[in-house]
Amino acid sequence: MSDSVTDYLILGAGSAGCALAGRLSEERDTHVTLLEAGVQDSSVLIHCPSGMAVMAQTGTANWGFNTVPQRGLNGRTGYQPRGKVLGGSSSINAMIYARGHRADYDHWAELGNVGWAYEDVLPYFKRAENNERGGDQFHGVGGPLNVRDLASPNRYSQAFIDAGREAGFPINHDFNGAEQEGVGMYQVTHRAGERFSAAKAYLAPNLGRSNLTIETNARVTRVLFEGRRAVGAEFLHNGLLRRIRVRREVLLSAGALQSPQILLLSGIGNANALSKLGIPVVHHLPGVGLNLHDHADAVQVYDAPRLTDLLGVSVIGVWHILRGIAEWRSHRTGLLTTNIAEAGGFVRSNPAEAIPDLQFHFVIGKLVDHGRKVTFGHGYSCHVCVLRPNSRGSVTLQSSDPLAAPLIDPNFLGHQEDLTRMVKGFRIMREVLAQPSMARYGGRELNRSATAQTEAEIEAFIRSQADSIYHPVGTCRMGGDDAAVVDATLRVHGINGLRVIDASIMPRIVGGNTNAPTIMIAEKAADMIRRNIKL
Repeated sequence: MSDSVTDYLILGAGSAGCALAGRLSEERDTHVTLLEAGVQDSSVLIHCPSGMAVMAQTGTANWGFNTVPQRGLNGRTGYQPRGKVLGGSSSINAMIYARGHRADYDHWAELGNVGWAYEDVLPYFKRAENNERGGDQFHGVGGPLNVRDLASPNRYSQAFIDAGREAGFPINHDFNGAEQEGVGMYQVTHRAGERFSAAKAYLAPNLGRSNLTIETNARVTRVLFEGRRAVGAEFLHNGLLRRIRVRREVLLSAGALQSPQILLLSGIGNANALSKLGIPVVHHLPGVGLNLHDHADAVQVYDAPRLTDLLGVSVIGVWHILRGIAEWRSHRTGLLTTNIAEAGGFVRSNPAEAIPDLQFHFVIGKLVDHGRKVTFGHGYSCHVCVLRPNSRGSVTLQSSDPLAAPLIDPNFLGHQEDLTRMVKGFRIMREVLAQPSMARYGGRELNRSATAQTEAEIEAFIRSQADSIYHPVGTCRMGGDDAAVVDATLRVHGINGLRVIDASIMPRIVGGNTNAPTIMIAEKAADMIRRNIKL
């Protein structure tokens, strides 16, 4: 088995990996190789925004992980979809462009992570962005990632916003601007009626670069070391075991579930646990895989049979979809340009909270079991999640087999305060949906949640139904203490030539969706790497 050689080897072509590959390959004398376990992003279900609803049922381009049984969810296993395709989860997500609150990044800096305060990271958000509204002190134009308002929003999304105003919340036209709090429409990563993933932003325009090599169907089995220096990686490519060596660095960007898995398989982690699995220890780093946390989410679903312009399975609903397919194929406009979770909000569970601690996602259909269950008729849904949960879990190995799924334990609702806040959010969400702007349409909350009225009943409903809203972070935490995995330059503690660059490095989850922050992390990391070359 002969080894090929590259300057930078990026493991994982998700949001961070794509951004790294695009930026680092701008240096024409630098060769960059990007490995992705999944497939090319060629499916129409990826590029058509509403295709995400079908992908949820087919598993296309999705690892489709499950958690271990969750004590906080009555012993249920949770669902953990992750993109297995160029673009990673940015190719299968709801395309919401949200950065979190400025206080989130200031908190990272307060923990000792120099250079990660809001004023430090804002330039990288702006550098990444091409916002079709135009540039200002908060937004960029000319960047690779296209951001825009929804082209054809559903009228009931505006009704939800109006109901939020009636419930006492301010209207917010820009959740990523001066203030986050309020209700409004989400901006989305779309362009010209299509999903605009990280692969479209950072890879597609640069496929002609001779210094950029992209390998799909390339399953990384381990990082290779000489002593404590990373010198490459081993991977399965179309059934053959191959190796690539690096002249400079290995950049691990496999995401919050698989970056720690690869480190552990490579001998970086808790030495005792690795030895029990027969994995040779390269470096004892006990924090690898710890600090997993995610936004647990509860949903209220409403039946509204007369609202046939909502997404739904019925004769007229199928007719609308067929017309929408024809319009999208011809003009890239119309019904199928929806991201389904069109509107939402960031609110405080009580006035004493300094910043929003809850987030809503309003969905223009009846969403049950992550959209994996077909529900007949028409209706709408609303999600609520606690933005900064206290519960912490882990990612560990079930064996030394690199092809085995990791053991994923988010420990959902393991901390009572998370459940208490979610109950408050559930009540607030119900209050919003009861306001005149929504109530006039005659929607009826489905019995499974409608019967939950007392605090104990709502707690029981949440424990029986809640699950992830797909924002796992923190398993290769950035920091300077003994439990941290990477430093503020994202280098793995105690190892040379290896960085982790993705959502796993977040010390604490941001108060919002995680795709835009992950791209920002990669933009900042690419800048640090290039500055290091020139020193």
